Amino acid sequence: MPEMRVTFPGGKKVNVEFGGFTVPTDQSPRNGGAGSAPDPFGYFLASLAACAGVYVLGFCQNRSIPLEGISLTQRVERDNGGERLLKKISVEITLPESFPEKYRSAVVKAAEGCAIKRVIDHPPEFNIYTTTGSSG
Repeated sequence: MPEMRVTFPGGKKVNVEFGGFTVPTDQSPRNGGAGSAPDPFGYFLASLAACAGVYVLGFCQNRSIPLEGISLTQRVERDNGGERLLKKISVEITLPESFPEKYRSAVVKAAEGCAIKRVIDHPPEFNIYTTTGSSG
């Protein structure tokens, strides 16, 4: 994974640049931003849903199962003690009636293999520190 660089384009916006991409973030108007892009937490949740989707996609493609009628819906249950703390994340995989019965539990297993979910299950050590010098 390439190094990521954070820049501050103004207001409550924060951009993350890596691998030739720029991921813009902004805070909601309620939090002092313009709401011009998802906030970082929104991207975090979206990355979980997208990751599960990638694993379902690969599962179906590897078995030549048509994707028509397949969708995922992610729901979060928050802890009452904090606005951003999560109690539960549920991913519902909607399958068409034509989806092969023998693969119904296997597609759930595939979605559970999401790399981001595995990182949450086994969190890394965080090391946040300061330096002084050129940001160049």
